[in-house]
Amino acid sequence: MKNEVYQKYKKAGGIAREAREHAIGLVKEGASVLELVEEAENLIRRRGAEPAFPINVAIDSVAAHFTPRTDDRIKLERGSIVKIDVGVHVDGYIGDTAETSEVGTRNWSRLIDASQVALDIAIELIKPDAPIRMIGGAIERSIGRSGFKPISNLTGHNLRRFSLHSGKSIPNIMDDTKDHVLLGEALAIEPFATNGAGKVDGGKRGNIYRFVKKGDAKKPRANELLGHIEKKFNTLPFAERWCTRFERKAPAYLQRLVRRRLVYAYPILSDIGKGRVSQAEHTVIVTKDGCDVTT
Repeated sequence: MKNEVYQKYKKAGGIAREAREHAIGLVKEGASVLELVEEAENLIRRRGAEPAFPINVAIDSVAAHFTPRTDDRIKLERGSIVKIDVGVHVDGYIGDTAETSEVGTRNWSRLIDASQVALDIAIELIKPDAPIRMIGGAIERSIGRSGFKPISNLTGHNLRRFSLHSGKSIPNIMDDTKDHVLLGEALAIEPFATNGAGKVDGGKRGNIYRFVKKGDAKKPRANELLGHIEKKFNTLPFAERWCTRFERKAPAYLQRLVRRRLVYAYPILSDIGKGRVSQAEHTVIVTKDGCDVTT
């Protein structure tokens, strides 16, 4: 990896860490989810970077892919466990990190610790030529020892420029993958632990979208919005609320773009057993002696 690229990964990771810590500090009973994410996303921009995806706020059994709409009035409730997932990019090079917090109680500390301990163990195993399945197996065993289940169909992932999921997956269970860790790779490692079924499924849309392809939406202003999306966000996920800043009718036009399959809408992913879910995540760059945690 060229030093210029490495430094961009490091800068993105440092800003992502700061934004994650700031957002976690805002997790309090009665806090507005919309205000929380906008404050943390604005911090990212003030630091000279851009969000690599809308900040995800996943509450209780929700594991991923929810961010508030422009008009959301959701407030955090006492006793909930809240996953904050932050992505930052500098010239397309990404830092991806997540942490779980509990609102006003300490009933779920063991579940929160389970994903964090599994993450720490996985990072210790990252080195060139390490078998991916070995890392997944270590995560699975660690979470199991804590009395919980890993979420089997959510994984960590390879990171490349302007690409969050670029081919290689880092499972949270022992599977049959033959892949190995490679020197110079950027990887996001993200164990999920649950007291539920250990598998997620998609529900309604979570207000997160991604550009798919150019095309004709059969409405000029929808086509203008599509062009702006491609130019502004490239292939990275974006939020409905980001689009309303330059198109008042963005929610309606986004639905048209989704129907025309020009834009993809991410579904909210929740544990199918309605169990509580915790998450911990860091981005690492594989070095000759192990890895460098950027976040």
